[in-house]
Amino acid sequence: MHFLLMSSLSVPMSIKPLRPCIGRIRAYLVVAAFAFGARTAAADAPPTVTVLATAPRYGVISQPLQAYGTIGTAQATVAVNLPYPARLLHVYVQNGQSVARGAPLFVVQADPAALLASKQAATAYRLAKDDLAHTRALYAQSLATRSQLETARKAALDAQSALDAQRALGIGNGTVTIAAPADGVITRLGAIQGDQVPAGAAILLLALHASEPKAMPNVMLGVDPATARWIRAGDPVTVSGLSPEEDGISARGRIVLVGAAVDPQSQLVDVGASVSLAGAGLLPGMHVKGRISTRAGKHWIVPRSAVLRDGQGAYIYQLGKDLHAHRVDVKVRIENGNTYGIDGALDAARPLVVTGNYELHDGDAVHVQARGQAGKRPGMAQ
Repeated sequence: MHFLLMSSLSVPMSIKPLRPCIGRIRAYLVVAAFAFGARTAAADAPPTVTVLATAPRYGVISQPLQAYGTIGTAQATVAVNLPYPARLLHVYVQNGQSVARGAPLFVVQADPAALLASKQAATAYRLAKDDLAHTRALYAQSLATRSQLETARKAALDAQSALDAQRALGIGNGTVTIAAPADGVITRLGAIQGDQVPAGAAILLLALHASEPKAMPNVMLGVDPATARWIRAGDPVTVSGLSPEEDGISARGRIVLVGAAVDPQSQLVDVGASVSLAGAGLLPGMHVKGRISTRAGKHWIVPRSAVLRDGQGAYIYQLGKDLHAHRVDVKVRIENGNTYGIDGALDAARPLVVTGNYELHDGDAVHVQARGQAGKRPGMAQ
């Protein structure tokens, strides 16, 4: 430029025609630089991922279990169990045997931990009672305050309540004979001599005589031992027929007992349900399947496709107002078909990514695809 300017002073007629060319070159360089910068910025910009999203929902969801069994007679039945863990020392009855009220059924030995708790409650009460008597004597001599006396009295009352609760369990000295609660017939033994029986598990079923009616199970199902621990009395169950002709025939009820041992023949745990069969078309003796709803609780209910896993565990993506994906770590609690029940710090106001999430990273920009456009790529006609 300096050369051209200096030359134009000395030879003006020969250089002036070059000035338009120089202007065009400058303009070209400016346009080229802008285009290069734009392409570089576009290349450096993060890609936008196309996703489908839905609103998260919080509610009750349960874990379904499948079981198979038979319908029994609609005879009133009671389950005989224990409120504490114990070992069966002797069993005096067998299936089909008639028993009278008060007849011995079996002898149990309380679990050492349960027996220890009972003894500790008795010892704690004795010490608390002695301490109360001592504090009263000191208070009478003005050597203890009223606050100390009230504290000792409360400790004695608490110890008495704990002892009463242990006595209500009926542990005694640890060895207890369990008697029949009513006249009836033994219909099923859930455990055998030598078995360790957990608290609340049905040891046997007693079908009551008509003079002592109680609504109890009329459907017996067998469940896998690995999942039997999830089942609780009161869990809903739907019973239906097995054959194609019985498709659509079903009845609902609730679980009323869970066996305490694995059946040696079926290698399953027996579960009893009380089901209303009136007008359902299901008859005693029929083979049926049962769908038991277990572990019901409130969780975030999301599609299975929304949950991803990596080395840190399970997680989902939610969208912020800026249409960027944000990772939320979760715990999967329930698996119900194509639906999960999860726990985590989800925001009910933020959409949940259900499709396209496997392409995302935390903080990625997204394009939310309308439901009717699923399967179409942006910018392509079909």
